[in-house]
Amino acid sequence: MANERLYIVTYDITEPKRWQKIFRTMKGYGHWLQLSVFQCRLTARRRAEMAMRLEGLIRPSEDHILIVDLGPADSVDPRVESLGKSYDAPARQATIV
Repeated sequence: MANERLYIVTYDITEPKRWQKIFRTMKGYGHWLQLSVFQCRLTARRRAEMAMRLEGLIRPSEDHILIVDLGPADSVDPRVESLGKSYDAPARQATIV
């Protein structure tokens, strides 16, 4: 899809129930890579929607979310070094939300 950017979203949520809500929300926006890490291909509109939804779920004084912009999704080739368990790069596929 045109104008998508690739993001890494990682979070540190202090309360387990809030963590579960964040996790379920993130499953609608990207691919789960690790415990609190997702890779997302998003348009500017979807990225803003995601950030707004996440902001409504966290406690700013206790929780922390990082959204790292890696650049245009079609031209970024993330190089991942995996130690321990094997890493399979997420395949691009349509997601119906």
